[in-house]
Amino acid sequence: MDPSASLADKLASKTASSNSLDSSSKSSSLGSKHGGGENGILRDTPFGYLEGEEDQDQKNDVTYVCPYRGPVFGALTITNYRLYFRSLPLRDQEPPVVVDVPLGVIARVEKIGGATSRGWDGWAVYEPLAELRRLGVPNDMWRATKLNESYAICDSYPAVWAVPKAASDDFLRRVAQFRSRCRLPVLSWMNPRTQATITRCSQPLVGVSGKRNSDDEAYLSFIMEANAQSDKLTIMDARPSANAIANKAKGGGYESEDAYKNVEINFLDIHNIHVMRESLRKVKEACFPTTDDSKWQTAIDNTLWLKHIRCILAGAVRIVDKVETMSTSVVVHCSDGWDRTAQLTALSMLLLDPHYRTVRGFEVLIEKEWLSFGHKFQQRIGHGDNKHSDADRSPVFLQFIDSVWQVSQQFNNAFEFNEHFLITIVDHLYSCRFGTFLCNTEAERVAEDLKHKTTSLWTHINSSLDQYLNPLFPSFTHGAELVLRPIASVRSVRLWKGLYCRWNPGLCAPQHGCQRTRELLSKQDQLFKLVNELRLKSNNRSNSMQTTTRLASPMH
Repeated sequence: MDPSASLADKLASKTASSNSLDSSSKSSSLGSKHGGGENGILRDTPFGYLEGEEDQDQKNDVTYVCPYRGPVFGALTITNYRLYFRSLPLRDQEPPVVVDVPLGVIARVEKIGGATSRGWDGWAVYEPLAELRRLGVPNDMWRATKLNESYAICDSYPAVWAVPKAASDDFLRRVAQFRSRCRLPVLSWMNPRTQATITRCSQPLVGVSGKRNSDDEAYLSFIMEANAQSDKLTIMDARPSANAIANKAKGGGYESEDAYKNVEINFLDIHNIHVMRESLRKVKEACFPTTDDSKWQTAIDNTLWLKHIRCILAGAVRIVDKVETMSTSVVVHCSDGWDRTAQLTALSMLLLDPHYRTVRGFEVLIEKEWLSFGHKFQQRIGHGDNKHSDADRSPVFLQFIDSVWQVSQQFNNAFEFNEHFLITIVDHLYSCRFGTFLCNTEAERVAEDLKHKTTSLWTHINSSLDQYLNPLFPSFTHGAELVLRPIASVRSVRLWKGLYCRWNPGLCAPQHGCQRTRELLSKQDQLFKLVNELRLKSNNRSNSMQTTTRLASPMH
């Protein structure tokens, strides 16, 4: 590895890659020391070599993204038979993470970020079946289906779904008819340890008369039964209860606990798009172009923006508590399931799964929960029209990014990306420079052939990754927390001045974040090397002492 490589390049080489097998890189690291032994060879690598097994490559500054403990730092050895990784514990009594697999069982190798991403097509960042495999689907209870491949069943849903294995394709078609916009419950995320799931959908079409549908009731029971850890199912309705009741007059509504057995329903009091649009308008007026210092705090409080952000955070934390602590599966919906539902599922998945807190993982999260599941970006942002008073416009996605920023302020070492990364996404949400946020649905993007006619935002970001990285990730003192539980209180939620006030010099000083990030990453790079050298010296000294003890013969 090039000693001057940036952290991004390190991250790129920190997973096993077929093009990293350079025989000239054999060095005095684990597994490369030779001496006396059973076959005349003594090796320091902490595993037993098979007959004829030879080293092919060693890397000493490798980070393995463990699905249970998050990123761990260690050394990688590749032989002509196996891939072997062993972490270097940061604290005494901490057991090392060991990955020891034969090369023959490795189906695919990926590199994360770094130099290999330069020139890489950002449209390929999200592959639905690959993401489902990462979550453990298919399995005994869940299956992947391309039933909606032509978008005929639901034109605002993706082509690939994960659904309970007990539900046949014909059964799914019937269930879809009882859900608003045919958006039936499908899998968003699964806990690999407990099999508790997060599924998303739209409201049921119960109406004022309280209609029932046996297929829909049975389908929710399938979702509940797919989780052997719990005999209940929780429905998180993002709306205030009064709004959900009012929707019955329009043919919608919510699930009755009498009709749906072993189901509990919770209302999360997140208001609709019209309330959020008005709230953002007040934020703009308070932050730019002029401000009254004597009334600043009152003006921000009157926007209710921070209250709305707090409600979204609180809702996500409740979902995390149900899935992680109670091992209960959760179904999330609002009215149509493409605004508040996306906020809650995406944010709760971010809190539950460290993968989504990496650069690539966050890109996948947006592609999956927002783009493929049909958040109406064109209507909510107003791409291609000048109807600024359009009632369909609303800052739904902006609120999600704001919520992510709020979490990053409470857990500043848990995210691979920095504030500049989030602001860049917001800027290009409105710029129309890239095709990522154009159109309303996956079906429309396929019809417009955006993958070939436009460039993805992720191509742009991944080509200059170093300016978007967080120097505090991963932390050598605390490590990466598997599950985040932010404090969702008014005292903890702050106005994001770096975004909303950046054009008002009286409120936000000029930022030089990119340059500061590069400086910190360079310093971290040096510390990486120093720590690694000291660890290797310590390991070699310890191994040398053990070797001397083994080879010494008693005097008679």
